[in-house]
Amino acid sequence: MLVFQLAIILLASKIAGDISVKLGQPSVLGKLLIGIVLGPSVLGIVTNTEVLGEISQIGVILLMFIAGLETDTEEFKRTGKASSYVGILGIIVPFTLGFLAGNVMGLPSIQSIFLGLLLSATSVSISVQALKEMGKLKSREGTTILGAAVIDDILVIIALAFVMSFAGGDVHLGTVLVKKAAFFAVAILLAWKVVPWVLKKFAKLRVSETVISAALIICFVYAYIAEYTGVAAIIGAYIAGVAISVTPFKQEVFEKVETIGYSIFVPVFFTSIGVTAEFSGIGQNLGLIAALSVLAIASKLIGSAIGAKLAGFPWRSSLGIGAAMVSRGEVALIIAAMGLESKLLSSDMFAVIVVVVLITTIVTPPMMKLFFKEKEKETGRPEREEASTITAEKAGM
Repeated sequence: MLVFQLAIILLASKIAGDISVKLGQPSVLGKLLIGIVLGPSVLGIVTNTEVLGEISQIGVILLMFIAGLETDTEEFKRTGKASSYVGILGIIVPFTLGFLAGNVMGLPSIQSIFLGLLLSATSVSISVQALKEMGKLKSREGTTILGAAVIDDILVIIALAFVMSFAGGDVHLGTVLVKKAAFFAVAILLAWKVVPWVLKKFAKLRVSETVISAALIICFVYAYIAEYTGVAAIIGAYIAGVAISVTPFKQEVFEKVETIGYSIFVPVFFTSIGVTAEFSGIGQNLGLIAALSVLAIASKLIGSAIGAKLAGFPWRSSLGIGAAMVSRGEVALIIAAMGLESKLLSSDMFAVIVVVVLITTIVTPPMMKLFFKEKEKETGRPEREEASTITAEKAGM
């Protein structure tokens, strides 16, 4: 029953998150791991239903919306160059090594290219939570990571459309480019002219919680249009948050969306990642899983870190940024599903990729903690968010 599963997820995720914080790790790590324990692979208490998946999707959308609300737009502008370096090199290195790995495995060239693109994907939804807990979401590093994620998404999806068009899929590169350009043009125009107007009009309505309702409408519409035009829904939600962050309603929206998101939807998202893990039938591919996991982690870490270093970050910060880009998350799973459907991935390879994506997601928070913690030791003090940002203790509740 859904309500019972939600109760179990909320109870277990809060306790697991608290234990993780006590052990010196971000709370999100505990939430990911408890999902595996609750899911079909271990206890089988929680099953991956369609409804749970939809609630999880709302969770990741709200998480990225909150990240957008907390973004310092001036800092975002200043980190454009750094984000470009991190995003581009964070694609080139994984793509090259993934392509070479495909050749070593004896895959046809088109499948090797697809594997390279798959390893180039990034989802920073997990990293956002870790950044929040460490007080670094508004830092130069945090803003660079978020900007790089947007660039990464755009470039990988365009390259994917190009590959799929050659593979015989029903994908046209020109259409993809036009739809993406249209989305960002419309999104920026709406953020500039329409979003402030909508919030002001809703604020005058004589019913309760009008501003927060308007903000959620904007968030969900942006996410839907982004996904419809081939941009990840989380990117749309993030842009919606940035749009509202420059209005007078920022603080009110942030506080109430944070309460809504962290009370139910965000914990379900983190835990559901572990719940969806399937480990049956992968015993014969453990060597391949280990090799691809090392490749996926090292290539993204090194590529993005080099990009950050070229942009002027010290090595510790560069490695922290690289670690934040390691998680492939739902973006890679969507690409893998497309590859399975178009025969660019076999069913066995698809199962391997799912486990590799899970591994990259689980290792990301402790890696970030390691590198950013080392930086704090060097400077003698951790960076702190403004008072409006939630503390690590609240995030782990």
